Amino acid sequence: MLKLFTSALILLYFSVLSLSHAQSFEDLFQDCLFKTIKTTDKNQTLKQIEEYCEETIIKKELGNRELGAISERMIKERQSAFNPYVITPHKMNYILPVTITDNINKEAYESFSNWAEHLRDVEAKFQISIKVPLTTGSFLNKGDQFFFAFTLESWWQLYTESISRPFRETNYQPEFFYFTPLNWHPFNSNSGVFLGFEHQSNGRSQLISRSWNRIYANFLFEKNNFALSFRPWYRIPEGDKASSYDAIGDDNPDIADYMGHFELGIAYDWLDDYEISMKLRENFSQHHGAIEIGFTFPLWGKLRGYAQYFNGYGESLIDYNHKQQRFGIGFALTDIL
Repeated sequence: MLKLFTSALILLYFSVLSLSHAQSFEDLFQDCLFKTIKTTDKNQTLKQIEEYCEETIIKKELGNRELGAISERMIKERQSAFNPYVITPHKMNYILPVTITDNINKEAYESFSNWAEHLRDVEAKFQISIKVPLTTGSFLNKGDQFFFAFTLESWWQLYTESISRPFRETNYQPEFFYFTPLNWHPFNSNSGVFLGFEHQSNGRSQLISRSWNRIYANFLFEKNNFALSFRPWYRIPEGDKASSYDAIGDDNPDIADYMGHFELGIAYDWLDDYEISMKLRENFSQHHGAIEIGFTFPLWGKLRGYAQYFNGYGESLIDYNHKQQRFGIGFALTDIL
């Protein structure tokens, strides 16, 4: 959810990389391990001791400011970021076997195939999102870093046997972004900013082709278990199509009228077991917007339940100018925080 965390959730990765001491993080970490193992309760596991040392070093470097939920996630991601056998999540990864909409977008397919008359309001939805760090050390600022990320989101007509259960819409979103911490800590909080470029497309052609390119900034703020993101963007203009069947040109010239120019995201981790998230978009001149609310809860093991509600325009690219409500229930493989 929250592209917000959509772009990132890398806040305070800088904590590990921006140590100003003469000693490296590894040296400080090893010293802490040695001292803690000698003095700690023998019932503590090695993993608990490692987590304690990482948090202790980072807190000291931050002036003993409290680490928030995003920081805690980034500490854990740091341990496996360059492990070739581990894939690091970017946005949420989830599967909603059942989603129900009050207004499936049949109009977009009427001139393309015979799909429209068979589309059902009940379908499945899932999202897969990963990121890869491209740099390991500081570049322009202490703790900054470059990343590549890829997100795939799909709406699947799983229950429509009459048309062989097609994937109605799939959106592909590769992006490159730069993250740097900000030396701004109001109310003992932490903050950072992302600058990025992203392409989003549904991979289709002719009448149902949709795509756009954006550059964006994403300002992040965290305080304990609360995180907020403000993400304005600028759409990179494209040339007009000579005809609707032309492969070259703008597939959706009025997309900003419906998707707006910014997104506000909020997430809160409640009791370490429940997570509430929300994202908002609005185009004030056209009065088109959207709201998405998510809620995750524990099930068993690493598997979590996930409920999602959407209301507005632009749930997918094919639906960018189509308004609907949708509710889905399923499983979250990763949280936002």
